Amino acid sequence: MLRIGILGLQGSVIEHELMLERLDGVEPVQVKVKADFDKIDGLILPGGESTTIGRLISDYDLKGKITQRANAGMPIWGTCAGMILLAKHIINDDKVHLGLMDIYVRRNAYGSQLDSFKTDMLIPKVAGHPIPLVFIRAPYVEKAEDGAEVLAELDGKIIAVRQGNMLATSFHPELTDDLSFHRYFADIVKKAAVR
Repeated sequence: MLRIGILGLQGSVIEHELMLERLDGVEPVQVKVKADFDKIDGLILPGGESTTIGRLISDYDLKGKITQRANAGMPIWGTCAGMILLAKHIINDDKVHLGLMDIYVRRNAYGSQLDSFKTDMLIPKVAGHPIPLVFIRAPYVEKAEDGAEVLAELDGKIIAVRQGNMLATSFHPELTDDLSFHRYFADIVKKAAVR
């Protein structure tokens, strides 16, 4: 049984948990304290408010533990705010949180809550059918470098990227009924756990 953790400090934690519960062989686990990170095979950094989650990571002294597990190969997936947390470079903010992925991210790049939107896109590396994508005050990647592979672009903006065992998406797969991205991430976790 794969144990996939969801950082349970703020944001769409329950939504990710409900998606993971639908996958065979996966047990979702909310993680909040350092000891929790030793009991998981992969980690999701959920959408929410990146400044708040970043501050809580700092307040709970979790950064060292997360980066240690990431450097040891544990897969991490950041959705929306999670993408900002993973980035080594934030274009319109001088605060870097975990600094794990070689990406340049623009926060709130799609505007305010009122500018939220949905679309469908075929992302061949993830699924063989169009996937519904939900964007809410979403960031996007302006530049990916050093082995960060672009999985999807929308209107010339990078919205999904993978670097090794790390995955970042601008959108919220947990707010749809489509399991493609959760299945894709679980597969990354499974392959990493076999090693």
